[in-house]
This record gives sequence, structure tokens and C-alpha cells, in this order.
Amino acid sequence: MDLIERMNRAMEYIEECAGENPDPEILAGITLCSGDHFRRVFSSLAGITLTEYIRRRRMTLAALELLKKDRRVLDVALEYGYGSADSFARAFQSVHGISPSEVREGGELTSWPRMRFSLTVKGAEEMNVRLVEKEEFRIVGIRKRVNLIFQGVNPEIQEMAEQLTPEIIGYLKSLSDREPAGIISASANFSEGRMEEKARLDHYIGVATGRTDTEGDFAVLPVPAGTWAVFRTVGPFPETLQNAWGRIYSEWFPASGYESTGGPEILWNEGPDTGNPEHVSEIWIPVQKSAGVK
Repeated sequence: MDLIERMNRAMEYIEECAGENPDPEILAGITLCSGDHFRRVFSSLAGITLTEYIRRRRMTLAALELLKKDRRVLDVALEYGYGSADSFARAFQSVHGISPSEVREGGELTSWPRMRFSLTVKGAEEMNVRLVEKEEFRIVGIRKRVNLIFQGVNPEIQEMAEQLTPEIIGYLKSLSDREPAGIISASANFSEGRMEEKARLDHYIGVATGRTDTEGDFAVLPVPAGTWAVFRTVGPFPETLQNAWGRIYSEWFPASGYESTGGPEILWNEGPDTGNPEHVSEIWIPVQKSAGVK
């Protein structure tokens, strides 16, 4: 059974317990992957977060119950996991644009249908990927909590890069003794809403090193040993990279038998000339085999 089929079984489970919060351990057992990886793949394929999908489905089913004349608003609120009619009414209006009491007055409802996944194999665009085993290392450099931006240059990250004086760059490069070599960027600790461009993350600009005798007030991110999937891209920056990020989670992971470990995602650029139409980059993502895959 592949990941897409397992995700559809997870959708069935979510539907069965629409009035409750799905148990993360049950979801992990159905999909045979970690909860974080399931949420990322779901968001990439669905275009919304898992939490938002569950909320919309819950309110869609609740609206159908309210159309039954014998159901009180409070009864439906309790059935769908709300402790009071007021909290239920606020959630209901945020999805449908009307209050629960207006449903029986003929108010227009917004219906969110049950989701089912399928994998379309396009085949027109190849993905250059290799697997690399790495010992534990550290990322040393500067760090900032930034907003995630899908399109164009992120101004917060651009401001970070401007802090790197030639002296700082020279010192950091002297520490670089691990692949990917030289100055790298790394993203870690994503908040929810990643696939809706609502997330925040810790962004690092620095180097990969095994050294512990670093000087100066630099941020340090320990990275455990493991397997990395390395995706090589060639094309205009940053459009080619941003397209690759989406394809990795929507195409490669569902078909690969691997899942993200949730560790830092690293970006390496071959050179500083981002205006080169043949700009070369590598995306490094720590991975592990999905449960049940030999």
C-alpha cells in the first residue's frame, strides 16, 4: 500500500471522528509515517493545513445536522466538540458566514466536500536527487525568526544576508569542514500553516561544521547523524527553487517510500550570482524510510 492510499484511509478515519480531535497516534499508525511528515504532505497536496481541513469538514457536517428540525444548536455543538453554543456559533460563522440559527431561515451555506487524494505522474520534469549519509554536525552562523514567503525574495532573509561582513564570511568559511561546503542557509522549527504561507521559522545563514571551538556570538544548531535527500536544481533564482520545494513534498515524498525527519532543511548555492539563468542550487532534507518500507 503506497502513501497516497494510506492518506486516503486517514481521511476515512478523520471523517469517522469528525466530532473529536483525531488521535495523532492513530493517524501515524494508518499512514505509517510521523505526524509532522503526514501534516506536511497533506498540506502540500491539499493546499490547506490538516487543522483547517478538519475544521471545515466539521462545520460542513454540523450544518447538515442543523437542517434537521429536531436538533438543537447546543446538541450539535456538543456533538462536534464544542463546550458551548457560543463557541460553536463563532466557529460556524467563520466557515459559513452565517450563524447556526440562520441555517433554518434559508441562509446560504458553504460546503467543504470530503477530500480524497490521487497521484498524477507528470513525467515531463525530472527531479535530480541523491541520498547521502552524514555524521552529526553543527550549523554555526546567524539566526532569525522569519515569515515564510513562497514567491520572490524574502526581505527578512535579505536583511540577514546584509549583516554578513567580509570578515564574518571569512571566519565562517574557515569553520566549514562538512558537506554542503561553504555558506549555506537552513530552515528549522516551522510553525503550523507552512503550506498556506502563514508559517514562521528559524532561518540560519552559516556553515556546516564538526568543530566545537567556535568563537564569537554565533547561533549553533546541532544536527544529528542520518540520511539526507539532496535535490539539485538548475534555473532562474528563486523561482526554480520555490517550485522544487513544492514538488518535493507533493510528488517525491508520496512516491519515494521516505519521509522527512523534521530536521533542518538546508539550501546550498553554487555561487553568489543569483542573476545567472543557470543558477545551481541544492536542497538538503533529512529523511528516513517510512514505517513498513524495507
